[in-house]
Amino acid sequence: MKPSSRAPVPAENQAGTANRGVVLLLAALAAIGALSTNIILPSFPAMSKTLGASDAQLGLTLSVFFVVFAAGQLFVGPLSDRFGRRKLVIGGLLVFAAGGVVCAQAAAPAELIVGRAIQAAGVCAASVLARAIARDMYEGETLARVLAMVIVAMAAAPGFSPLLGGMTEKMIGWRMTFLTVSAFGLALSMWYAFRLPETHVASRRMPLAVGPILRIYASLLIDPRFLRPVIAVMCLTGGLYGFFAAAPSVLMGAIKLSALEMGLFFAATVPVVFAAGLAVPRLSHRWGAARVIQAGIVLALVGGVMIYLASVRYPSSLTAFTFALCVFLMGMGVANPLSTAQALSPFGAQAGAASAMLGFIQMSGAALGAMLVSTMAGISHMAAVGLLISVFALLAFITFWNQPRTAGF
Repeated sequence: MKPSSRAPVPAENQAGTANRGVVLLLAALAAIGALSTNIILPSFPAMSKTLGASDAQLGLTLSVFFVVFAAGQLFVGPLSDRFGRRKLVIGGLLVFAAGGVVCAQAAAPAELIVGRAIQAAGVCAASVLARAIARDMYEGETLARVLAMVIVAMAAAPGFSPLLGGMTEKMIGWRMTFLTVSAFGLALSMWYAFRLPETHVASRRMPLAVGPILRIYASLLIDPRFLRPVIAVMCLTGGLYGFFAAAPSVLMGAIKLSALEMGLFFAATVPVVFAAGLAVPRLSHRWGAARVIQAGIVLALVGGVMIYLASVRYPSSLTAFTFALCVFLMGMGVANPLSTAQALSPFGAQAGAASAMLGFIQMSGAALGAMLVSTMAGISHMAAVGLLISVFALLAFITFWNQPRTAGF
C-alpha cells in the first residue's frame, strides 16, 4: 500500500498514547532546522579562504538563514491548515536538500548566501509543522510529553552541530558538510513519507485567504492563552541564542578553549536539556503545567544571575561558567516544552497557523538575543550573556505570572 493511501490519524484516537517511532520522527523534523543554523560555524575560516568571503559576508549566511526561516513559517502554517501537512513537509525537505547542493557548489559568497536562503525556506516547514503534527495527534499531558521531546531535540541540535560540523569539515571539507546535511534531509523526507499519513484531516481544514489568515494571526496575538506562554518561549530562546552568539568569545577568548574543546563543551551540555525534557511529564502531572513553567523560568533567571556573577568573580573559570549555564539550561528545558504545549493546546483547528506564529516569535527572539549580546559594548561577553538571560527570564516571569490553567493540562 502506498503511503498516500493510508488512512488519516484522528486526533481523538491518538490522544492517550505516544508511539516512540512517531515521537522520534517529529523530533528529527524539528531538529534539522536547528542543526542547520550553526553547523557551519567551524567552517568559517575555510570558507573565507576558499571563497574570499569577509566576516560580514559570512555573518550574512547566519542572519539570512534566520530571517527567511522565521518569515517562511508565517506562510507554511496557513498553507498546511488548508492543504495538510504532508506535501509541505516533504516538499520543504526537498527544497532544503537543493539549497545544500547550491551551498556546496558555491564559487562566491553571494551564491553561498542564496543557498542558505533556499535551505531556510525549505527547512522551516519541517520545523514548524513538527509541532502542528504533534497537536493534530495528541492532547493534554501526552501532547506536553511529545512536545518536550520535540523541544529537547531543537535545543540539543545546536549543541551537537558545531562538533559535527567541525569534524565533517576536518575530514572531508566544508562543501561536503552541506551535502551531508542535504542527504539527511532527503532521508528524513523518505522516513516521513513512509511512516506517517496525513494528520490534518479534511474536516478540520481551513480556507486559504489573506483576510482570514491575517485575522487568525491577529487573534492569536491578542489571546493571552497564546501570547503569554509564547513570550516565555521567545525570551528563553533569546537567552539561549545569545549564549550561542557569545560562546566563541567566552569559551575560546576568556576561558581559552580550543575549537575542538568548544565543540565538545556544546555537546556536553546537551544531557542537561535532555534530563529537563524527561522530567517535564512527571513534574507537570504532579504540580500542573503553569506552576512548573513558572519554576523553570525562575531557574533560568537564577542561571542568568549566576553567569553574570561568574563573569565578575571568576571570568576565566570553566567550572563556574559551566555550572551557571547548566542551571539556565535546566530551567529552559523545563519551561519551553510546557509553554509550547500551552500555547498550541487551545487552537487545534488552527494548529498550523498557531505553530507558525509561535515559531516566528521564537526565532525573532533568537535573532534579538544574538544581536543584543553582540552589541553590548563595554562589558565582557560572559557578563552580557548573564545580563541578557536575566532580563529575558524576568520579562518571561512577569508576563507568565497568574497564567490561567489551559484546558487539557
